[in-house]
Amino acid sequence: MKEQEPARQETAKSRDLDRMTGPANDGTLTTNHGVGVSDNQNSLTAGVRGSTLMEDLIFREKITSFDHERIPERVVHARGSGAHGVFRVYESCEEFTKAGFLTDPSRETPVFVRFSTVVGFRGSADTVRDVRGFATKFYTKEGNFDLVGNNMPVFFIQDAIKFPDLVHAIKPEPHNEMPQASAAHDNFWDFISLMPESMHMIMWVLSDRALPRSYRMMDGFGVHTFRMINAAGHSTFVKFHWKPVLGAHSLVWDEVQKIAGKDPDFNRRDLWEAIGIGDYPEYELCVQLFSEEQAAGWDFDVLDATKIIPEEIIPLKPIGRMTLNRNPDNFFAETEQVAFHVGHLVPGIDFSDDPLLQGRLFSYLDTQLLRLGGPNFARIPINRPLCPVNNNQQDGFMRMENPKGRVNYEPNSLGGGCPMQSPDKLRAFMSYAQQVNGPKVRERSASFMDHYSQATLFWNSQTEAEKDHIVAAAHFELGKVEHIAIRERMVGHFNYIDNGLAVRVARGIGVAAPGLVRPNHGRVSEALSMDRNSARSARTRKVAVLVADGVDGDHLEGVAVAFRVAGVTPVIVAKFGGVVQTTTGEVAVEKMFVTTSSVLFDAVLIPGGSSVDALAKQGDALHFINEAFRHCKPIGAIGEGVDLVHSSQIPALDLATEHSGVITDRGVVTSMEEDVTEFAAKFISAIARHRHWDRLMKDGVPA
Repeated sequence: MKEQEPARQETAKSRDLDRMTGPANDGTLTTNHGVGVSDNQNSLTAGVRGSTLMEDLIFREKITSFDHERIPERVVHARGSGAHGVFRVYESCEEFTKAGFLTDPSRETPVFVRFSTVVGFRGSADTVRDVRGFATKFYTKEGNFDLVGNNMPVFFIQDAIKFPDLVHAIKPEPHNEMPQASAAHDNFWDFISLMPESMHMIMWVLSDRALPRSYRMMDGFGVHTFRMINAAGHSTFVKFHWKPVLGAHSLVWDEVQKIAGKDPDFNRRDLWEAIGIGDYPEYELCVQLFSEEQAAGWDFDVLDATKIIPEEIIPLKPIGRMTLNRNPDNFFAETEQVAFHVGHLVPGIDFSDDPLLQGRLFSYLDTQLLRLGGPNFARIPINRPLCPVNNNQQDGFMRMENPKGRVNYEPNSLGGGCPMQSPDKLRAFMSYAQQVNGPKVRERSASFMDHYSQATLFWNSQTEAEKDHIVAAAHFELGKVEHIAIRERMVGHFNYIDNGLAVRVARGIGVAAPGLVRPNHGRVSEALSMDRNSARSARTRKVAVLVADGVDGDHLEGVAVAFRVAGVTPVIVAKFGGVVQTTTGEVAVEKMFVTTSSVLFDAVLIPGGSSVDALAKQGDALHFINEAFRHCKPIGAIGEGVDLVHSSQIPALDLATEHSGVITDRGVVTSMEEDVTEFAAKFISAIARHRHWDRLMKDGVPA
């Protein structure tokens, strides 16, 4: 035995030498088994635009490891809020699809929707700068269909094999677990600066789209290109869009930071309270329908998830409406346990070869297996279909049924052949008979390689106020980046989008301004601007009414009547709780200055009366007005209330005088008249605009 010892030692030395000289030792990326990875950018596909292959073990190992990183919180979209509702199609879409819920206008389909942030943990704030998830589960008669989307129509990456890298980069840095729910750190921008394909998405993330005012006022997008299949087997490409009936509106950056401290549950509270009082959120389901022949003629690839189809090319077609009308009975049982999956399809809807979509087909299921304990998560009540389920799947963790009988296989004769394959091909799911042909490659199609044109289109399409917000967001995000080389790389990317943008960003983050490298193509898509397309409605807006003893009761009641007609909610705010005495009686105080803030409201109203003398001595009241002005919110003042506006630090405005009638100046509406009818109408009109970005002097207001 001792004679063999040197040989064993030599073998051990050889193994140690192998470890030292293997791929990982020189910085080369490997699998968990030490095998070198030659391409970490592309999944294995059948041809450069073909389907992702199941045999791609590098992709599957990487995604499996990523999916199982956290228990039990979702890896992404951990912080969410949900609601029940119904969907009804306007008219039959049978020309394009055999999906029953899209072909029968008499059918009301139950839905459950989960809205969410992406980056933050469950305990993070609602209002951070982030993408928002918008996932809808349709409980159709043919089975569950999940439309899993975001509030932005594009994504950071083109291939799902990069998803773990993206999320690792944007999550808190692993050595110190900071920052929480924020992209403003070196790891994220290091990754992004090395991923040109992310530039279009970055423009969306830096825009006001990343700061939604409410889940009720937020667009939703299916992101990917799907197929609709009709009864004849004909395929039509489709992009899904949700459009909120109230319009898409945003917060401003200073607000979101303050709201995170004042009310970190701001968005979920807004959704819960709106449904609770009957202000049911509504969304139109719209589609872009197009053929493969049309897609082949465009200068972008519809299988590329970093691209949109501009509405000038394919206009949106509204096909139905969703109404959210019931809050969950139990947050954990429903909102937390709901499991969405892009692979939950019904007959009449199918996939495309989008490589990001193909990768998600594996990842979603794999994640649910860990998070919800095994393959029986579909039997949890919130995930259970409303139509019958009949198959031979059995046992495992959390099996909830008690199947009877001896037959658990197919085909069989002992059970009368049941369950059997559906003889009705129209009712069963069948994959589209697509021709698949191509070499097995890890390669990206050349049609995926334009990373800047649509980012430029987005920039060109914004109003000046929206462009200012993008630049300010870049200053904040990149201003937190410590490595100057990362800042410089990002400015280089911005320069390919637009030289003016790059120069403005560079100036704010201490980087040399670049020269022009390529001209801006000048194309515009007005549909990409929220400011140009905001619905002008005051319905469901919340107005803070600042009061103290002696407030004019006629002013309160007169405006309240007009508010009720317009669907506006007034909230009485004072220094102390209880009641305040009005000139006509008393009114209950709903919020105190110490428990609320202007950032939690859409507008501010200052009625007249001797109450104004007391408010003028309260710093909280003056700060309320200053802050609302700085955030471009509507402000209304009646009678003596105009004096309080004079007492604030708002720069010179055109305000009402004794005989001037109602005056509106940049969203500040004032009147000295006793009759509040005209004042209320103009104030409600100002509220309907949401923000008044023409207040160029707002930054001089201390708030």
